[in-house]
Amino acid sequence: MATETEQLETVDITKLNAIAAGTNKKVPRIVASGFGGKLMGTADLVKVTAEEITKDSMESLAEKDAREREKYSKIKHISEEPWTFQNFAQKINWLNAVLVVAIPCFGFYSAIKYPPQVKTLILGFILYVFSGLSITAGYHRLYSHKAYDAALPVRLFFAFFGAGAIEGSIKWWGHSHRVHHRYTDTSRDPYDARRGFWYSHVGWMLTKANPKNRARADISDLTADWVVVYQHKHYLLLLLLSAFVLPTVVAGLGWGDWWGGFIYGGIIKSFVIQQVTFCVNSLAHWIGTQPFDDRRTPRDHVITAFVTFGEGYHNFHHEFPSDYRNALKWYQYDPTKVAIWCLSKVGLAWNLKMFSQNAIEQGLIQQQQKKIERMRKKLHWGSKVEDLPVWTREEFQSRAKQEGLIIISGIIHNVKNFIKEHPGGQALVRASLGKDATAAFNGAVYAHSNAAHNLLATMRVAVVKDGDINANTFELQEATMEKEKLEKLQ
Repeated sequence: MATETEQLETVDITKLNAIAAGTNKKVPRIVASGFGGKLMGTADLVKVTAEEITKDSMESLAEKDAREREKYSKIKHISEEPWTFQNFAQKINWLNAVLVVAIPCFGFYSAIKYPPQVKTLILGFILYVFSGLSITAGYHRLYSHKAYDAALPVRLFFAFFGAGAIEGSIKWWGHSHRVHHRYTDTSRDPYDARRGFWYSHVGWMLTKANPKNRARADISDLTADWVVVYQHKHYLLLLLLSAFVLPTVVAGLGWGDWWGGFIYGGIIKSFVIQQVTFCVNSLAHWIGTQPFDDRRTPRDHVITAFVTFGEGYHNFHHEFPSDYRNALKWYQYDPTKVAIWCLSKVGLAWNLKMFSQNAIEQGLIQQQQKKIERMRKKLHWGSKVEDLPVWTREEFQSRAKQEGLIIISGIIHNVKNFIKEHPGGQALVRASLGKDATAAFNGAVYAHSNAAHNLLATMRVAVVKDGDINANTFELQEATMEKEKLEKLQ
């Protein structure tokens, strides 16, 4: 007869991986038009099946390494080759190099010749805020994590000014970020922080990624949004309009500073936004505390929060990714949270998701317990009672006077070296040698402190055969004293 356990159906891991990757259903392929399509990343990094993902996740590291070594023993991807003068050009992602390095260098060089006007700097700052919030509140919290829902005007705003940040489309950005959360600190993580600060900050964009680390995440919800689809298809045009044309025209028609609008409101503004966002991948995995989990690299730090529009409480974010907040306390800097909250108050955002306070505090306490346990392991707490030898009462009495032994709670302690240090004087200890001092120690003479009980535990040498053993002498003392208190009241 089959047992109840044998009758239960086992979860199909491959099927679940297909659901997580979005390969279990038909998702329309959306391709950016023209030259802009090449800015969306390489297709070979997402061409992976659920079966391949399952095989990788179920294999041991040794099995995977052996398989990878055999597969790439003859042909290596350019990313695995050491840097040389001959292959330098092959290892660089030149499109990203132009967008992230070459254009900003041109902008800063031009800024030396053309000092900014105050009005142009103000315009650049406003566009900086618009693009920054479009990435943090839009690309990140709205689209990547579905932390809330937003009205069409808000989504259009994020799509337009987000394109001006020159960080890719919502579709590309959202997919990469979901992969990052699914595979944090693994070879499939696009910004794998284990590879160093420089790599996670910008190196991953400037070099060609290894296709063997390809990964997928389900973005069917993104491709079902016509705003996301339109932005992706016409990304290059929207990038040019938002990042360069808009500030140039506003500054030019407004106060005649055409060139300044292009440099400060366009190039330099976009460069700063890029660096701010990159800090979420690098700085937020490098400095700060880990109050919720320390198994992975994300960290919380106020400096990162100031730099990244409030995205710096990254340890919290990785534990509770769909929470619309990053900062929990009112005094913590999170303008993105405030912006979303304000949108909700005027009906432009709703369904703001928050993890329960109970779940949050559980995480805090569990991490504190882990830290305390690590600290505890570094301290000497005395021998475990179960590891101590067992002595007869006769053996105890024959050795007690010479070795300085007393019995407390069925445990034999060697107090010889502490006799002169005893705060209550030597006489009290000497009078107890060779005797059971349980009652005296547990409040009949002195109600000893927790520190005294801890110190006593470090003096354990044996247990009494057939004795009433209690390793928690402090708890016994508290119970004894409470019992005496109740008896007196009665």
